[in-house]
Amino acid sequence: MDEVQKVEASALKGRPLRYFDLVMAAFVVILLLSNILGAGKVSEITLPVIGLWPFGAGILFFPVAYVIGDVLTEVYGYARARRCIWVGTAALLFMAFMSWVVVSLPPAAGWSGQGAYEQVFGQVPRIVMASIVAFWAGEFVNAAVLARMKLWTGGRHLWTRTIGSTIAGQGVDSLIFYPLAFWGAAGWTNDLVLKVLLTQWALKVAWEAILTPVTYLVVGALKRREGLDVFDERTNFTPFAARV
Repeated sequence: MDEVQKVEASALKGRPLRYFDLVMAAFVVILLLSNILGAGKVSEITLPVIGLWPFGAGILFFPVAYVIGDVLTEVYGYARARRCIWVGTAALLFMAFMSWVVVSLPPAAGWSGQGAYEQVFGQVPRIVMASIVAFWAGEFVNAAVLARMKLWTGGRHLWTRTIGSTIAGQGVDSLIFYPLAFWGAAGWTNDLVLKVLLTQWALKVAWEAILTPVTYLVVGALKRREGLDVFDERTNFTPFAARV
């Protein structure tokens, strides 16, 4: 069994990390795909007593980005999670710009897919920007809460900080996204915005809790392979610090 060494985050400078790039790539890929494939579709499930309940399809996979964010912070520390959040934000901005350019291009005379293309990729700018801002703020809260809770718990009880950080991070995400995207929009009453906000927040936290065993397996495996357990004792928690 690989030996795991407890280290302060600043001690990682210059140290080779075997799997960090792969985890960052997974984080960005899931983030982009959940926004592309899941954002535009509303599905329904039948719940006991309640009956049909609509939900955004993106909720199935977007919370996985938070799980990977937890893994990044827990294994590699806040500074490297910060780097991944900025990379993810830049990727989302480029995706939004690329979608706008491609949808705006005039279609060829014989091509009949423009309407479907606009429906899938022509998202309302207000919703796009609300999503990016909410992701950015929520992920930084999630990472900072997890890193600080790791110090408070001495690295024990991983489930408390993965779920606790998700409650805070997804709470900030939802509090920013739904009012910015839908408050005052046609077809959205204030009560509906609040209902969807609370429902989506609760579902995302529940999804995080369900995936806790998977988080334990991935975190444990990465710590053993990397041979380290990072603690952010002297880390600068501002999102805008330049140093990793």
